[in-house]
Amino acid sequence: MPKIRWITIGVAAAASALLLTAVVSGPAQAESLFGDTFDDGNADGWSRNGGSWSVVTDGTPAYRQSTTSGNARALTGSTSWTDYTVQARVKTTGTAGVAARAQSTSQYYTLVLTAAGTAQIQRVSGGTATALATGTVSAGTSWRTLALTVSGSTLTGRVDGVQVVQAADGAFGSGRIGLVTSSASATFDDVAVDTTAPGPGPSQPSTSPTPPPPGGCAVSGTATGFASGTTGGAGGPTVQVDTAAELLSSIAASGPLTICVVGTITLPAGMYDVTSNKSIVGVGATAGITGGGFNIGLPVSAVTTPPANAVNNVIIQNLSFRGASDDSINVQMFSHHVWIDHNDLAQGYDGLIDIKRGSTSVTVSWNHTHHHTKNMLLGHDDSNGAQDTGRLRVTYHHNWFDRTPQRNPRVRFGDPVHVYNNYYVYNTDTGVACQNNAGCVVEGNYFEDVEEPVTNTYAGPAGRCVARNNVFAGESGAPDCSGTVQEPSAFYSYTLDDPNAVKSIVTAGAGVGRL
Repeated sequence: MPKIRWITIGVAAAASALLLTAVVSGPAQAESLFGDTFDDGNADGWSRNGGSWSVVTDGTPAYRQSTTSGNARALTGSTSWTDYTVQARVKTTGTAGVAARAQSTSQYYTLVLTAAGTAQIQRVSGGTATALATGTVSAGTSWRTLALTVSGSTLTGRVDGVQVVQAADGAFGSGRIGLVTSSASATFDDVAVDTTAPGPGPSQPSTSPTPPPPGGCAVSGTATGFASGTTGGAGGPTVQVDTAAELLSSIAASGPLTICVVGTITLPAGMYDVTSNKSIVGVGATAGITGGGFNIGLPVSAVTTPPANAVNNVIIQNLSFRGASDDSINVQMFSHHVWIDHNDLAQGYDGLIDIKRGSTSVTVSWNHTHHHTKNMLLGHDDSNGAQDTGRLRVTYHHNWFDRTPQRNPRVRFGDPVHVYNNYYVYNTDTGVACQNNAGCVVEGNYFEDVEEPVTNTYAGPAGRCVARNNVFAGESGAPDCSGTVQEPSAFYSYTLDDPNAVKSIVTAGAGVGRL
């Protein structure tokens, strides 16, 4: 049996825990130097040498090199870039990866996956590759997320958010970024360049997990919006976990329970069931989950009446999610009263937060999502009206949708869906897409360089939306909205922040370590 450490919390201790949590300072934010999702259908700005490059569709638009002989490289960026992280999703059966500090098409550092099931940092000089560090990674033909950080003479490689290799070399001090293949075809997507290493959380595992505050941990604040009244594990005991076995045992336990996650926990691939009356809370700013995700809901079935044992009363707060093999958080099958708050989610395989199959009374608040394409889905299919009609009522507020191209969220059937006081930046496909008879009230948000901020005619059957009191900054388009929607104020009270202040409010408060 896994070891369990039970913690008793008195009133004074709980207050102390809340105070300590409140004063944790947030991590330094990365400055984004570059990003390309290829969703515009072109690869303008990339210079190519060798191979055959084209934008294709692989789930979403992506950049493919199809030749299987010789070396091929595509470079972009600035020769003056020095310390940064280049990251991309890569799918290949041969040797392919990302490059950094490229002086030319024959002088650069690279992190590649190989057909032998390894990840390797190489120095390429004069076209000759020298292996600087090699690590083992699991084999497979699915998308993998590669991140190469160059900082001074230290080179660090991560695969799916987990550090696998590190080397030291001083040959190249600055240069462009690139995508590379060696006698292999490969597909690349979601290229991003930031000035700091990926983090916090699972993409930057802590070798010394943050100790819990005195008395354990506690949920900070209370749920507002449609999840009002959600209490999670309140009234039950508290358990601290720092291994996969402990975590999985705790989320499956019956009865109310507060689960304090310490450090980064790596789960096997899959989504793991969370039972009713649970609070899953990260301790400090470095707690998180990698490899797997959470499923809040019963197994999928065709029933159209909510079952008496539907999962309910769940809180997930202050956790980083990286490298999920499916969804990072999935809410399904009539689950209700779920609050997802102050998390940092990136680099997953499918959705970061998907809510579907008759679920309702959910609030998604103060989360930072980034380095991911298919962000948040509300309602999974146009044909699922029997389960979804009259449900899927969700509040999204004070989230930071940070260069997530689409599904921010994409909505079907839910009415009303309330999207307020969120910060959107450089979402290259859509912000809020309200479809298939959904009704969305989109108000008090700050949209910056968002081509299609709000629409009810994105794809498939139309929905209804009301857009009011939003800010459209930079090169943002205009809302495309029509129809009437039930007012959220008929269901709960709320107060809007000034939309002009939303950018600064959300970037200062969203994500982990900022409760």
